[in-house]
Amino acid sequence: MTFRNGLDSLLRPEDSVLVLIDHQPYQLANLNSHDPQAVVNNSTALAKAAKAFGVPTILTSVIADRGGLLFPQITDVFPGQEVIDRTFINTWEDQKVVDAVKATGRKQLIIAGLWTEICVAMPVIQALGEGWDVTVITDASGGTSVEAHEVAIQRMIAAGANMMTWLALASEWQRDWARTEHAAELTDVLKQHAAGSGIAYLWEQQLLNTPVPNSARCFERG
Repeated sequence: MTFRNGLDSLLRPEDSVLVLIDHQPYQLANLNSHDPQAVVNNSTALAKAAKAFGVPTILTSVIADRGGLLFPQITDVFPGQEVIDRTFINTWEDQKVVDAVKATGRKQLIIAGLWTEICVAMPVIQALGEGWDVTVITDASGGTSVEAHEVAIQRMIAAGANMMTWLALASEWQRDWARTEHAAELTDVLKQHAAGSGIAYLWEQQLLNTPVPNSARCFERG
């Protein structure tokens, strides 16, 4: 096994390309590994983070006429962008998707989708075999059961894939708070989608912008 370590193994926005696979009503209806609301929230946050950092994002569905359109929370992040609709269950066998990924010139391939054990595992394992550096965003994905999701993750790790959550990925893209180019956009994503962390940030801003009452100043002086 090739160990994925060292500074160069960390994800960089300029080298990343994101593929969001089959976040559709049919798949969500039988999602049992996660709270469906959490998956919608997390996949939307992932899409927004990618847009904030300028990471090319490919959207793809499978037989949308029957399985439903991608979640509007995702497509609204990329208004007017084509969603590649497939018949292949394995996204990496659809040449249009692969060509779109290759056209970006990026080699850090990031994937999230429904279901983990099928529509995520297949392209991840094939792309790994073709030499891609593949990361799966586990909390923006989900399976038909907890077991199905977890076994798929184990299978992909054994094949050489890297596992992350959306917030860990966004933090790795940011890397240094001295990099202010995308910090404001990232902060907006955290406020909207990072639950406790986002609320804590808003609270911190409230406290920093609230004058200290005179009585509190007197108490501090003793």
